[in-house]
Amino acid sequence: MPLVAHNDLPTFARLREAGLRVLEPGQAYEQDIRELHIGLLNMMPDAALGATERQFFSLIGESNPIAQFYVHPFTLDALPRAASAREHVDRYYESFEQIKQHGLDALIITGANVIGEDLTRELFWEPLIEVADWAYQNVTSTLCSCLATHAVLEFRYGQKRARQRRKKWGVFRHDVIDPAHPLVAEINSEFDVPHSRWNSVYPEQFTAAGLRILVTGDDGCVHLATSADGFRSVFFQGHPEYDTISLLKEYKRDLNLYVDGEVEIYPPMPENYFSDFNTAVAREYRMRVEHALATGETLPEFPEKLIVPNLKNTWQDTANAVIGCWIGLIYQLTHVDRRKPFMDGVDPDNPLGLD
Repeated sequence: MPLVAHNDLPTFARLREAGLRVLEPGQAYEQDIRELHIGLLNMMPDAALGATERQFFSLIGESNPIAQFYVHPFTLDALPRAASAREHVDRYYESFEQIKQHGLDALIITGANVIGEDLTRELFWEPLIEVADWAYQNVTSTLCSCLATHAVLEFRYGQKRARQRRKKWGVFRHDVIDPAHPLVAEINSEFDVPHSRWNSVYPEQFTAAGLRILVTGDDGCVHLATSADGFRSVFFQGHPEYDTISLLKEYKRDLNLYVDGEVEIYPPMPENYFSDFNTAVAREYRMRVEHALATGETLPEFPEKLIVPNLKNTWQDTANAVIGCWIGLIYQLTHVDRRKPFMDGVDPDNPLGLD
């Protein structure tokens, strides 16, 4: 289903080049289908700002054939930005005040980079609570990604994330454990999801908060859950929005930190992501890096051209399906006036009629 290019955000042009259908406002006006307005609170750092836009815009735009999507990116003023990123935000993003004035049908909150274990000490903490609380009262459904899930679980439900013994990083198999829920009723019962995190909120914490767990990983971790009503809040701990190369970019970033002496341990490869060939290439590259560091020789170039053609994406189709189910439910439950979150006759405390 097409996105609508309602401003000149460069992401729209990039998505057109990638083959995604994007309508001009004049074209959209002539379509006899309803529009949905979805907010994207983008808290990612400068280097990932544009990529995060494209990832979530793509998921939305490819998700459902019954609506036209106006995606409204905004961020938090408390987050520090370099001049170029600030210029991008000032030119293309809306303010939270504008978002509140016009209203939304749904909201997506991205993850963010953090500087420590205690989320309450982060600059985004109080502003994020303000946005999330406003959305809980005024938006039909809010989808939280990874770090946003951890933050909401802490400030709304009193469930604080805990650091794991090792980073959960790679592509992992997951199972649907609540197949009756409409968010997962029509997807594969087993599928892959990328993860990249040191911290976790555990299943017993979701249960203690009265939340509904829909999907768990092969190690029992929660990937997808909802608020008790099944819809007002949707929580991801994984990253279904990731591109095929997202984990590779993170791996390169960690390698650079090691080479620059900012971390002492050579980073492990992401699990279940590299083919046997890519694993062999990465191991050979490590030997060459270690030799160069020991001898003072020139560091070898990262073998990206060898690795990228052999990367496989085993999660995107399911990610599109889940977001498609979410968008479909939003369409069913929202009023034509998006400032009235629920249609007449729909119980806002149990919009899906779940047991």
